[in-house]
Amino acid sequence: MVRVFIGFDPREAVAFSVLAHSIARRSSVPVSIAPIMLSQLGGVLTRVRHPLQSTDFSFSRFLTPYLSAYEGWSIFMDCDMLMTGDIAGLWSMRDPQYAVQVVKHDHRPVETRKFLGTEQTAYEKKNWSSVMLFNNALCRHLTPAYVNAATGLELHQFKWLANDALIGSLPGRWNHLVGYDAPCGDVSLAHFTIGGPYFSAYVNCEYADAWREERDAMLFAARQ
Repeated sequence: MVRVFIGFDPREAVAFSVLAHSIARRSSVPVSIAPIMLSQLGGVLTRVRHPLQSTDFSFSRFLTPYLSAYEGWSIFMDCDMLMTGDIAGLWSMRDPQYAVQVVKHDHRPVETRKFLGTEQTAYEKKNWSSVMLFNNALCRHLTPAYVNAATGLELHQFKWLANDALIGSLPGRWNHLVGYDAPCGDVSLAHFTIGGPYFSAYVNCEYADAWREERDAMLFAARQ
């Protein structure tokens, strides 16, 4: 069973549903998909929302190993994505020598604002944490107490690991940054990191038509 956790933000509720549908529809193996919702983490995630926090799941994503009881493997991904490939391909890349595997972007945004006017921040390892393949047993440092107390940079720059050698690399096609990465025919997961086609400012972005096709497929019901 492929275990997937998706960050949920009520301002992008449709994004979660479309992503979940795109994963399930293309998966060749059984998959379990769960939202990480603040409304379901009362008493677990207690930290005050930070002014630079652009989504509800900026920090809650790091509870994925805890929510998995530190057992087996889990995938976390942001909700502003569209799966265009078979998630079994990502799952097959699990490598026990690593605590976490990510696409190691060299992402240096030039804009100062992104969707809904939220502030764009630049830092080392930016967007590495937007898709994470967790080896949960090696991520026991990510307790609720630590996630509540750590700084954003400590979490997103993986300073909870002993060293960067515990961070494995995934192929770029598993976290294609729309609007930044050059268009490519070999993309398995498109990431609308500065804003998805469900926002008026990004209705014509790369993969917008594919996202709308997925939304329509999700809404399909046979007529009597």
